[in-house]
Amino acid sequence: MRMYDVTGAIFEGMTVYKNKPEKQPKIRPQTNGYVTESRIELDVHTGTHVDAPLHMVVDGETFETIPLEKLVGACKVLDLTDVDDRITQADLERFAIEKGDFLLFKTKNSFSEEFSFEFVYLAHDGAEYLASLGVRGVGTDALGIERSQEGHPTHKTLFAAEIIVIEGLRLQEVEQGEYFLVAAPLKLLGTDAAPARVLLFEGLAVTDS
Repeated sequence: MRMYDVTGAIFEGMTVYKNKPEKQPKIRPQTNGYVTESRIELDVHTGTHVDAPLHMVVDGETFETIPLEKLVGACKVLDLTDVDDRITQADLERFAIEKGDFLLFKTKNSFSEEFSFEFVYLAHDGAEYLASLGVRGVGTDALGIERSQEGHPTHKTLFAAEIIVIEGLRLQEVEQGEYFLVAAPLKLLGTDAAPARVLLFEGLAVTDS
């Protein structure tokens, strides 16, 4: 069995969405000379994180409504490194996607540590296609599942279909295939997202997900 940690590290100066200074984490160690306790100021969308509907839906459900069981189980990594701009329905139709799948998109995003304003994202028609198939969740190696689309139709389509959204994965070392996913977000209440540690296990027998 092999384990892949596909989580982005959190540190001051890390890559953040649109390079916005206000999104940078602040880590402040405090010490009296022999005991150190650090304080952290953190955007809930920092690095690898799981979105909740409240992020894009007025009065949407908050993070604690996402069942942890939906974040653990079989998943499929799809190699979309040939996609240059957006992931469309046509791009997804070449894969054997089934109801209940949790899909992780490996794109060109995984091969750069810098923020690109032209990052590969999931187009609205791709989101509608996945919703029609009844997938369990999607994960992307960008810091956003969509790229400044007016009205945020990709997010809203996924949330309306109760599809989990994970952003900020690091998939450079992971090949296309089937894995066992463990996504463990911070247990926050009342928020629109939560940072998560995400692990993929290769060669772990899965009998029920």
